[in-house]
Amino acid sequence: MAHPPPCLISTEHGLYCPAGDFYVDPWRPVPRALITHAHSDHARSGHGHYLSTRLTDAMMHHRLGNISSEVLAYGESRQIGDARVSFHPAGHVPGSAQIRIEVGGEVWVVSGDYKLERDGLSTPFTPVRCHCFITECTFGLPAFHWPDATSIRHDINGWWAENAAAGRISVLGAYSLGKAQRLLAALDPSIGPILCHGAVEATNAVLRREGLTLPATLPVTPDTTPQAMAGGLVLAPPAALGTQWMARFGATATGFASGWMAVRGIRRRRAADRGFVVSDHADWAGLNTAIKETGAERILVTHGYTTVFRRWLDDQGYDAQIVQTEFTGEPDDAPDQPATP
Repeated sequence: MAHPPPCLISTEHGLYCPAGDFYVDPWRPVPRALITHAHSDHARSGHGHYLSTRLTDAMMHHRLGNISSEVLAYGESRQIGDARVSFHPAGHVPGSAQIRIEVGGEVWVVSGDYKLERDGLSTPFTPVRCHCFITECTFGLPAFHWPDATSIRHDINGWWAENAAAGRISVLGAYSLGKAQRLLAALDPSIGPILCHGAVEATNAVLRREGLTLPATLPVTPDTTPQAMAGGLVLAPPAALGTQWMARFGATATGFASGWMAVRGIRRRRAADRGFVVSDHADWAGLNTAIKETGAERILVTHGYTTVFRRWLDDQGYDAQIVQTEFTGEPDDAPDQPATP
């Protein structure tokens, strides 16, 4: 099948648009970068100029410091050279976007990371019609199916209440941007105080300044007393679990929230007492639904179970290829090979 000249090409710096002379989520420093969202594998330091949504811009300034940047609202389009670009909701984390690129009537969409499930904080995923769709496949196996959000909320609050009744502090590991706020919005504050690791609390502060409504939280500091933590739940980055930072809490129960908790072997090897299957990425059904709704015939797959997922898409009649990138998706304890939940 013959194709028009590509809107994007793969380079050692990242995905490059020759018509507009810009990159999308580049992993090495470039003069102009369009950014899908503020996670560190997609929004890196060193670029000359950044273009993103307002919330992503705020988080990048928090993470990267005094960068040169502009913002583009969802649905607003901009001509950059011979390319017309616009940002559209990805539903991954607050501010996350798919980037639509049109060159000479050919439309490509870079999805970044995305999920179809509404989380009450992120602007919900909106399918964008295109000729070529670049999709992640972090959880691109049929075994990955996310449980209902209501049941997860019930399980987490039930676990917390049991721990509080037994005199234990609950420590729940979740990424500072997106996952932590999603869990925070699901917690029942009548059970006890909600506390946050400094990295999570700093992210909360940025999002609150940008207008997001989040439940009240207390920062964990060296001055936080045992009385202030009694019966409480602490949200912390995964890297903090099992470290000396937790010694101040006394008796604890630890939990971990990730899509990888659907894999038995990973649940066993996490330094946590309980795993909760919560992901900010699309599951198998979500990936297939998103791709179908784009109307694209050409699909480029990246970061995840790329070989398996490309083969599946080929079997479904798509023109599917793999694009190598340095994105990591949801990396914590991700298996190197397909695993059985």
